[in-house]
Amino acid sequence: MVDEALADPSWRPLPFTQFVVKAHGRCNLACDYCYIYEMADQSWRGKPMAMARETVDRTAYRINEHLTAHRDEVAQVIVTFLGGEALLVGPDELDHAAGAFRSAMPDGVEAILSVTTNGVLLDDPRMLDVLERHDIKVTLSLDGARDAHDRHRKYANGKGSFDAVMRGVAALRAAATVPDRLRNVLCVVDLDNDPLETYEALAAVGAPQVDFLLPLDDWEHTPPGWTGDTGGTAYADWLIPIFDHWYGTVPVPTTVRFFDSIIGLVLGGHSTTEAVGLEDFQSLTIDTDGSIELIDALKSNFQGAPLTGLNVRDNAFDEARLHPGVVARQRGAAGLSPTCRACELREICGGGQYTNRYRAGSGFLNPSVFCTDQAALITHIRDRVLADVARLQAGAAHR
Repeated sequence: MVDEALADPSWRPLPFTQFVVKAHGRCNLACDYCYIYEMADQSWRGKPMAMARETVDRTAYRINEHLTAHRDEVAQVIVTFLGGEALLVGPDELDHAAGAFRSAMPDGVEAILSVTTNGVLLDDPRMLDVLERHDIKVTLSLDGARDAHDRHRKYANGKGSFDAVMRGVAALRAAATVPDRLRNVLCVVDLDNDPLETYEALAAVGAPQVDFLLPLDDWEHTPPGWTGDTGGTAYADWLIPIFDHWYGTVPVPTTVRFFDSIIGLVLGGHSTTEAVGLEDFQSLTIDTDGSIELIDALKSNFQGAPLTGLNVRDNAFDEARLHPGVVARQRGAAGLSPTCRACELREICGGGQYTNRYRAGSGFLNPSVFCTDQAALITHIRDRVLADVARLQAGAAHR
C-alpha cells in the first residue's frame, strides 16, 4: 500500500489536524461494551494511569513542530482529551494541558479543544471553571433514557450512572457562558432500546448535535443482534425510524451527525464522521505514555492494533505519515477492498467505519461487518432526499 501510494504522482501524505490526547487511562465506570477494557487490546494495563506533565509538554512541542512545518496546509486543528475518563485527570492537570496546547498553536492556526466524557464529574465547580476559561467543548456519552443508559453504562458495583450524568449535565449548562459548551451527545446503538425513545432522550439534553455510533465489532466478533450473515439489516431497521422522525420534524431540535453526513454526501458535499464517506484521514492518538498511535478504537480489533512504534519523546509526527495504517486511510477508494471499490454506494459509504472491517487474515481490506445495514440506511436516506430535491426542482420550474 505504501509503495503504491508513493509511486502515484497524484498522491502525497497529508499533515495531521486532529490530535486525540489520552489524558487519563482509567475510568470511573465499567461499561460492558468498552473497547479499552473489555475488548481485544489490553495494553492499558501496562501504561501510566495518567499523562504526566512532561509528556503533555512534549506532545505540545510535537504539535507545534508539526504545524509549523505544514503552516501553509493547516488553518485549524482539533485537540480532544480522551480516556478512560479524561476528567479523572483533575482540574489542575486539565488546566495545564489546555494551556500547553493552546500555546503550541503557530500564528494563523485555530485550535478547537474538546473533551469526551461520561459526564459523571461535570458537577465539579473547579472543572467547570477550567472548561470555561479554556473554551473546551464537551462531548457527552449517553445511551438514552435511564433504563437504556443504565443497561451498559454502570459503575463497577453494578449501579447505573444515569442520575450522576444528568447532575453533571445540569451543572455544565448552568455554568456555561456559550450555548454550545455541551457540543455533542454520543450514543452507541443498542437494539434492545426503543429507537425513538432513545432519540428523544438524546435530543432533550439540548446539545446542538447528537451522533449514533455502531458498535465497535468486526467479522471476528460480530455485533449483538447482528443479522448481516443472512442479509438482514437489524441496525438499519433501528436507525431508519429515527431518521424518518428527525427528517420530518421542522425545525429539527438537533443535528444528527451520522444522518447529516449521509445527506451531505448524497448532495455532493462532505462527511464529518469516519462512519461514512472517503474524507481524508488526518488523526493521531497520543496515549498516556507518550506513544503515538492510530485511532484508539482499533483496540477493539486485536492486541497492538493502534501501535506505530513511535513516541513523542523520540519521534516527530511527520514520521507517522507513511505508516501503512495512515496511508491506507488517506488513499480514498484505493484503500478499500475490491468489493467496496466496485460498489455503487462507494462514495457515500466509504467502506464504513474502519474498525468494523477487520477480519483475521485479510486485515481491514474487507467491507464493514455492517455492510448490509449501511447499504439499507444509505439507500433509504438517498431516495428520500433525492425525491424531495426533485419535488423542489419541479415546483421551481412551474413558478
